[in-house]
Amino acid sequence: MKLNELRVAPGSVKSSKRVGRGVGSGLGKTGGRGVKGQKSRSGVAINGFEGGQMPIYRRLPKRGFVNVFAKDFNVVSLGRIQTAIDAGKLNAKDVVTVESLIAAGVVRRAKDGVRLLADGELTVKVSFDIAGASKAAIEKVEKAGGSIKLPEVAETAE
Repeated sequence: MKLNELRVAPGSVKSSKRVGRGVGSGLGKTGGRGVKGQKSRSGVAINGFEGGQMPIYRRLPKRGFVNVFAKDFNVVSLGRIQTAIDAGKLNAKDVVTVESLIAAGVVRRAKDGVRLLADGELTVKVSFDIAGASKAAIEKVEKAGGSIKLPEVAETAE
């Protein structure tokens, strides 16, 4: 195959509507915008605008609480770790960290760390150095002979 022989897949590229190109095109004169009004003019971006009526996002009450300091963890199951080890992407003898999980393709990007969950079974001895793990996941890892190193949590003084 040569560069001059490359073609796009048939049907994958659709030509855009050419509006305002004469009456015969079917989209001439007003170009499909109708007659007069704000939306017929150029430079109009009215997301959520309801013609002067109070918009619904302002009429409805706001509920709940959003913690801006909340951590966003990547969640990884033990079964997913075992699959990566079986496929040879992860080395069970090395310490499993966020970087090794990214390199193995288990996690796409490091958010605020990795949290380990107990879904699936772990059959090999693996040691982890991660941000968090469920109690059941810690039990399963220790039952398989492995260990989990979690960051120290500072006790709050009361």
